[in-house]
Amino acid sequence: MKKHLIRLLLTAMFFALGLLLPFLTGQIPQIGNMLLPMHLPVFLCALICGWQYALPMAAALPLLRSLMFGMPPIYPTAVAMAFELATYAFVTGFVYSRFKKQNIVKVYISLVAAMIAGRIVWGIAQLILLGIKGNTFTFSAFISGAFLTAFPGIILQLLLIPGIMLALDKMKLVKFKRE
Repeated sequence: MKKHLIRLLLTAMFFALGLLLPFLTGQIPQIGNMLLPMHLPVFLCALICGWQYALPMAAALPLLRSLMFGMPPIYPTAVAMAFELATYAFVTGFVYSRFKKQNIVKVYISLVAAMIAGRIVWGIAQLILLGIKGNTFTFSAFISGAFLTAFPGIILQLLLIPGIMLALDKMKLVKFKRE
């Protein structure tokens, strides 16, 4: 029961961070698209609390942020992001939890698997959502949105998240499994 309560509280903290971090990128959507500030708390929540906590938080985060602050735009951006972030949460937490030993290498494996899966889900969601409105979503738009524009954020995530996990392990706040 205590672990459950701690994970709920941490999930709420990550949710609040997801609502607030985009303010650091200012009100310039291009910078937010490059640095991906909502992604960081989703990945951390999945690694620390598990996919069961991170998935619903991640799915709700862009939708609630859109309703509260008007950014990202609800349709199609926030809706597609809800699927993308939920995929990140599930894949990261699920893959990471399956390792008998956890360390930085396993964090990287979980992150990269989730980033690939999440971007594919985002592309499929964009294709469907834009198709409903009669618009097209080309392969070049997918590559641009999923990888080229997001490249600085991907690098930031691959540097910050493992570093945070390593620091938490060294401080004995969130320990790697060492079976």
